[in-house]
Amino acid sequence: MSAITLKVNGRIYDLDVDPETPLLYVLTDDLALRGPKFGCGLGQCGACAVIIEGEAIRSCITPVSTAAGFQITTLEGLGSPENLHPIQKAFIDQQVFQCGTCSSGIIMTAKAFLDQNPRATKGEIEQALDSVICRCFVQYRAMNAISQYQGGIA
Repeated sequence: MSAITLKVNGRIYDLDVDPETPLLYVLTDDLALRGPKFGCGLGQCGACAVIIEGEAIRSCITPVSTAAGFQITTLEGLGSPENLHPIQKAFIDQQVFQCGTCSSGIIMTAKAFLDQNPRATKGEIEQALDSVICRCFVQYRAMNAISQYQGGIA
């Protein structure tokens, strides 16, 4: 075990954890955050995506020690039920959610991508989200929500 300090959603946490523990486990088990989901455990499905320093990463394959000292944002850090982030509101407006396993990953991946590419085309967004697997096939509704968030995709 090691003392590790994480900055998550604007708060600082001092934890005593194995440095090789996947960040996902620390976020869900130690910090009780429910945004990132366990999907495949191999970094292939995207359900566990969180944003670290502006980049969407797969928290299931990221050792907690590599995230120490960096700003980590989970779905909970975007907004609250009383004050939703515009991308969260768009996903609700477009009724994207079905089973919910991939939703956080889609939102976090889309937000990180659009923050870096605000004028991205629909094709570029689809390519950026291609690595997030949805088993319920909500991709069409997700693209509608992203279009609403973006103000209309070019």
